[in-house]
Amino acid sequence: MLNIDSIQDGIVIDHIKAGTGIQIYHHAGLAELDCCVALILNARSAKYGHKDIIKIESVIDLDLDVLGYLDPDITIDIIRNGEIVEKKKLVKPKTLKNVIRCRNPRCITTVEEEIEHIFVLGENNKYRCLYCEQEPKRQKP
Repeated sequence: MLNIDSIQDGIVIDHIKAGTGIQIYHHAGLAELDCCVALILNARSAKYGHKDIIKIESVIDLDLDVLGYLDPDITIDIIRNGEIVEKKKLVKPKTLKNVIRCRNPRCITTVEEEIEHIFVLGENNKYRCLYCEQEPKRQKP
């Protein structure tokens, strides 16, 4: 059995949908960190069957909107002195700024480089461009 030690101070990103841990690792910029980061793929889970887990041996600022967009079911545990001091449950953000890009060639964001790419979560639980109402090519869960 594989054993990954617990961390004394840091962050645990838990309940990641199995197979998406690498995507979250890259989007969160964890490869650039100067601390120990453990990426556990397909860990057994009584609740989910399998899940991915990321352990970061440092307390850092994470973009919770990006994480909520990639997988709204994950939880963030803040660890201090070996104990969980804070637990955050993520949800899909209502607005995304510069996380995904509009693919519509007629959208103002394609022509004007300084304009932020803003997507708004609609009633149908899908994101649409604020300016042209185009859906991104691939919707996340």
